[in-house]
Amino acid sequence: MGSSLEDIRDFRLRKLKALKESGVDPYPASLSFAVAEIAALHKNFSKLSKSKKNVGIAGRVMASRGHGGSIFLDVFDGSGKFQAFLAEDRVGADSFKLFSDNIDTGDFVALSGKLFNTKRNEPTLEVLKWEILSKSLLPLPEKWHGLTDVEERFRKRYLDILMNSDVKERFLLRSKIVSELRALLDKEGFVEAETPVLQPLYGGALAEPFKTHHRMLDMEMYLRIAPELYLKRLLVAGFSKVYEIGKNFRNEGIDATHNPEFTTVELYSAYIDAEELKKFIIKILGSLIKKVTGDTVFKFEENDIFFKKEVPSVQFWRVIERHALILQPEKLSDEEFLLRASQLGIKVEPGASKAKVADEVFKKVCRPRLIQPTFITEEPVEVSPLAKNKRDDPTLVERFHLIVGGIELMNGFSELNDPEEQKKRMEAQEKFRKAGDKEAEPLDEDFIEALEYGMPPAAGLGLSIDRLTMLLSDTRNIKEVILFPTMKPK
Repeated sequence: MGSSLEDIRDFRLRKLKALKESGVDPYPASLSFAVAEIAALHKNFSKLSKSKKNVGIAGRVMASRGHGGSIFLDVFDGSGKFQAFLAEDRVGADSFKLFSDNIDTGDFVALSGKLFNTKRNEPTLEVLKWEILSKSLLPLPEKWHGLTDVEERFRKRYLDILMNSDVKERFLLRSKIVSELRALLDKEGFVEAETPVLQPLYGGALAEPFKTHHRMLDMEMYLRIAPELYLKRLLVAGFSKVYEIGKNFRNEGIDATHNPEFTTVELYSAYIDAEELKKFIIKILGSLIKKVTGDTVFKFEENDIFFKKEVPSVQFWRVIERHALILQPEKLSDEEFLLRASQLGIKVEPGASKAKVADEVFKKVCRPRLIQPTFITEEPVEVSPLAKNKRDDPTLVERFHLIVGGIELMNGFSELNDPEEQKKRMEAQEKFRKAGDKEAEPLDEDFIEALEYGMPPAAGLGLSIDRLTMLLSDTRNIKEVILFPTMKPK
């Protein structure tokens, strides 16, 4: 494979040299004539063909079929394909020979001529003039759809998109999701903010960060794991509704729903609690799904997902009881619960708390069984250091996760705005961190000080753009919805 590819490259390099020796620039900076978008050309073909005026197109040669003194080409410009017909008696013998000898599938060309319909009624451009725009040195893959090494598609996403229209449509869908979501939030009075990606102290989630060093300041810095603590500072600043769509980075494993670099929308609204936020986000998601798909029902892994106005809620311990078959799990001693968890195949790390292991039981055993949209509520306070306590039970917090198709789509809660309680929670997390828990929340004194100036009651959430795209495109692997996913070099 390698030697034949090198042979093709060497052959094309000789063609490149021949073009240059003929006085042709194989990589010009501009075109010598105007061109139309191919999609628009198809749309207005009847009118343009009757006008008899010259029309130009530009794009990549996707196919070439020679017939003696003529060549049929398929040219693709990103908006669509168009057939072109190049004949020796129309462009001249020298020009035709230069084209036929040196232009390959994969090259970018500009073509100008008259429009006509072939005998098979195929809209076609009869070429009167041509020029090369970019000479390709490597051939396009012939059997891209049948790759056995699927990861090669992710490593060479540019070829994946070029050769597979379904992949391109998936990323157009993702783009539409983001733009429609932004429009919906803007309409609701939310202000889009930008917070630091490079932070002196990470926070806002239980996750291990990526660490780097700033040379000039001679200090450790971190890629953010979440924008939460900065967006809450904006609540202190007087913004009542804020959001950010952006990248987060977590030094964690890679699997079907996790990539170290991922995209979320985080939003915060003052003067509401988690229950009100649940109702709001269901309204927003319902509108978004309808705008993007045309319906509130979509298919995911052979299941019809019904996104209704009323989404049921199930308390955290009850879902563990129901799906992990552990009777009254909240009443079991730590030792008893950890034993039951290990029997379910959960890896129990030394010193792990009951709450953290329960969270693993939920993720591994319970979550995959929740197909229709379901809110999981009232989690243990130990795994929710930034959420308000449940009003009638201080061992739990006012928190929710939205699970759809067995995937966690979002996480939200009533925000803790008591600076003294927040400091206690962070100090407890700091102890876990110093004991070796790399995902524990560090103590952020600057954030505590911001809270001491006063933050209004508020609720906030983080929603995964990647996972929402997975759901709406019926895709199980997160790498399929990230243009350039994190990959181990070959």
